[in-house]
Parts: sequence; C-alpha cells; structure tokens
Amino acid sequence: MKQTERGRPETVTWAVVILAVIAGVAALNQAQALLAPFVLAFVCAVVLSPLSNFWKRFGLPPAVGALLSLGTVLSLLAILVFIAEPVVERAYVQIPDIKNELSAAISKLQDMFSGISDVTKEVQDTISPDGSSGEGDSVDLPSLGDALFAAPSLIAQILLFAAAMFFILLSRDEMYEWFTKLHPEGPSAACLRDADAQVSRYFLTITLINTCFGAIVAAAFWALGVPGPVIWGAIAAVMNFLLYIGPATVAVSLVVAGTIAFDGAMSLAPVATYVTLNMMEGQFITPTLVGRHMQVNPLLVFLSLCFWLWLWGPVGGFIAIPLLVWGLAVFDGLGPAKQGQPALLMK
Repeated sequence: MKQTERGRPETVTWAVVILAVIAGVAALNQAQALLAPFVLAFVCAVVLSPLSNFWKRFGLPPAVGALLSLGTVLSLLAILVFIAEPVVERAYVQIPDIKNELSAAISKLQDMFSGISDVTKEVQDTISPDGSSGEGDSVDLPSLGDALFAAPSLIAQILLFAAAMFFILLSRDEMYEWFTKLHPEGPSAACLRDADAQVSRYFLTITLINTCFGAIVAAAFWALGVPGPVIWGAIAAVMNFLLYIGPATVAVSLVVAGTIAFDGAMSLAPVATYVTLNMMEGQFITPTLVGRHMQVNPLLVFLSLCFWLWLWGPVGGFIAIPLLVWGLAVFDGLGPAKQGQPALLMK
C-alpha cells in the first residue's frame, strides 16, 4: 500500500504535465494569428540586440533607437518582398512548362514500365486532369503585391509584428530586470542578455555564411548556363536558414528546373552542383566559422524544426533555431554551464 500511495502522486503529476503540454500546444496552434507575430518580433529583437546596444552607446534615446532598429527590419523585409515578387510570378508563369516536362517524363516511364501503365496514367491525370498536355494554357494569377494588399489578416499580423517589436526593443532590458525580480531563482538579467548575445552572434554568422553561399551558387549556376543564376543564388541563401528542410526543397526544385533547362545527363548538373556546395558548406565552412561551442545537437535542431514548422508553418521554421539556441543558452546559464559543462550544446 505504501508503494501504491507513493506512486500515485508521481503518476498524477506526470499525467498533469502531459495534459498541460497538450493543452499548451493546442493553445499555440489556435492562437497562431496573435502569438506568431509576437514571437517573431521577440526573435528579431534578440537578433538585433547588438544594434540596440549600439544606439544606446551612441547616446540616442531608447525610443529613437527602437524606431531605427524597427526601420532596419522593415526595410529588409520590404527589400525581400521586392526581390521575391518577380521570382514568384516567374514560377507561376512556368507552371505549364513544368506540367509539360512532367507529362513527358511520365510518358517515358510508361514506355519503360508498361506493366505499371495504369499507375502512371493516374499520376499523369492528376497533373493534367483535363487530359491536355498543358500547351496553350494560361495562368492568370495575381501578383504578390496584389495578394498582400488583398489579405487584411496578413496586414494585421504585420502591424502586430511591428508594434510588438518596437515595444520589445524599447523595454527589453526592463522586462529582463522585472522577470528576475519576479522569479529570483530563475535566470538573471545578465544570463538573459548573454543568451541574446549568443543568438545574435550565431544568427549574424549564419547570415554571412548563407550570403556567401548564395553568391557561390549563383556563380556556379552562371558557369553551367542555368537560367536566372542570381535568383537561384538568392533562393539558396534564404532557404539555407531552414536547416535540412530548406536545402532539400531547393534540391527538389532544381531537379525540375534542370529537366526544363537541359537535356540528358546535363539536367542533373544543377542539383548535383548545389548538393555538393551545400555539403561542403555544412561539413566544413559552418563548423569552422560558427565554432564547436555554438553548435547545437542535430537531433534537437531537427525536432525543433519539425515542431515549429508543423505548428506555425514558415514563421515557425524561421524562429525554430533562434528560439532553440536562446533557450539552451538560458538553460546552460542556470546550472551546468556555471561549472563549465554545457548541458545540451555540443562540444
């Protein structure tokens, strides 16, 4: 009886914890429209913490520094949208060509594997439900700018993001001091600021690496004669922020693009070049520049990406790694790291 009585509280505690986690995940999912802009604003504020500290050392009032940092982020987002709009529209225009290439590839598979012609016919019918090859089809899709102005909910989220980021930049230090007083046994304000510095250093280093990686991809594709090498370089740089998933998506896209641009074995040259460059970057360049002490356990990275992508989509994919690095830095600052033994960061 004593063992049963002793075991019940522990069982009940675990049951409550599991139910609380499930309820928390459900709440995050349901409140995505409200919480995602705030979390994204927090991540951006953490990444820009050195810039905020620079404005402070420069003697500018906190409100002016917050406005300048916010203006920097919004300007970068506007530039990204401006660059992405022609890329998206060009991809929409090429949809009929992609359908034609896929239909031709399926026809070849039908010739090679006549025994499974029924299966390949179903796939071909899925691509071209009306039975046509796609020639002469016109794709009349709105531009990215029209889509942005036609989505009030997206505009509302952008406004929430801008407002949240301004106030976080304005009062980040005060919030950390308040949190320390509220939970004396929790992380100190210095620990939280150190976590901000680690995330910022990590993100800025990765940004530099990805920018150079995109330039190298663009140069390699220009040498191969791939159409739009600069655009592909920009896509490679941006998608490289999504570890594992981003490069895999680019590789699959390059298989289709190579099939459209080239014939024969040359159609695999773009994806082979990209995969080779990506492997060199991931195995040699990033570990050297980031440093072994800042590398996160790959399993944690994968689980974090899967969870946040599943929960919040592209926004979740962007915040997954910075949030993980920030959380681990805070956790290490609480106990194990004080003894020189990081808990979850790879050494």
